[in-house]
Amino acid sequence: MESLDIRRARRLALVRAGLLKPEWTRLPRRAAGSGKRARDAAHAVLRRFGYLQLDSVAVAGARSHGLVLLSRIEGFEPALAEALLKPGEPLFEYWGHEASWLPMELYPVFEFRRREYAVDPWWGDVLGEHREVADRLLERIRTDGPLRSLDLDGETPIGDGWYPKIAKRVARAFWSRGDLAIRERRNFQRSFDLAERVIPEEHRSRPMGLAESMRTLLERALAGHGWATTGTLARTWRLRNLRTQIDAALGELEAAGAIVRCALVGTDRRSTAGWIRPADLELAERAATLRPRRERGVLLSPFDPVLWDRQRVKTLFDFDQVLEIFKPPQDRVWGYYCLPVLAGDRLAARVDLKADRGRGRLDVLARHLEPGAAAADRALESALDRYARAVELAL
Repeated sequence: MESLDIRRARRLALVRAGLLKPEWTRLPRRAAGSGKRARDAAHAVLRRFGYLQLDSVAVAGARSHGLVLLSRIEGFEPALAEALLKPGEPLFEYWGHEASWLPMELYPVFEFRRREYAVDPWWGDVLGEHREVADRLLERIRTDGPLRSLDLDGETPIGDGWYPKIAKRVARAFWSRGDLAIRERRNFQRSFDLAERVIPEEHRSRPMGLAESMRTLLERALAGHGWATTGTLARTWRLRNLRTQIDAALGELEAAGAIVRCALVGTDRRSTAGWIRPADLELAERAATLRPRRERGVLLSPFDPVLWDRQRVKTLFDFDQVLEIFKPPQDRVWGYYCLPVLAGDRLAARVDLKADRGRGRLDVLARHLEPGAAAADRALESALDRYARAVELAL
């Protein structure tokens, strides 16, 4: 079995994520404006992980998907992050890690999830229980064209009446099942349309079997993480109750030479079983020779692909990643929407921000430096300055 120490695994994770030496893995470092080059750069980041998680919170001046792109692509315009999904673009919206934008080539891969969600996992058999509303909604979209989320709030009738609460659930159930697709987002509002008018026929006509889907998703997850445990790979795609299929897929990938077993060896010499792609073993060795500039920082979304697995973050960075949005204000330690600061290869600080567009200001509500982090204060100021310029607000 191959092995990596913590430093090599941490740096490999950052290289694969486009946060350290992105040119080594052919990810963009800079793309100004909102033209084709900037869109291509965003798509390259999205393809690296296989998903870009969506979140509606914009209190810091940009939503999570914008923060992920801003942290990797200098000069990227936050407004472009909100307009990536539109007709003709090579991505679609679906349940990936969470609700996410995904590369269009993965549409056939999620056939297993569309089948699984034939009955809505949150609200049960919404389509069966509200057959009349479902039929009216589908016919209206078929006849009149895309329907915005706003229309489902009751401003526009569905058939002979208004069914705002039911209609929203029906539309989302149709989307989860695959009858509808998200055509575009404007001001973060979704527009529902028939799947055949959104997803190219070449992707709809060849649904993938479960075994191939598992191999594809697990290998794609590993490409984003560098090194990962089986649990992290499964959680990347929220793969539940599929352990037998996951183990079989990993075994097939190993037999094909696409991945190898690799233990992570901690400072206490204890090892954690995991996986790595053969080419990334060499990449980890190259990354070990780097001398990252720890006085230059960058803000990360709390939902960044590097950060959502709290145990992995604790293992690789010795950093407690906590999101306190749902805590009462008096119980928060770090802040409502606290953004970690990456400095070199370490998470050196965290900061709670609030954008005030009316005043043109970016208010720093709280800042916290990690104990013992080298040059953490300079990294924090560097990260704040870069971010404030990106979102066009003054500190």
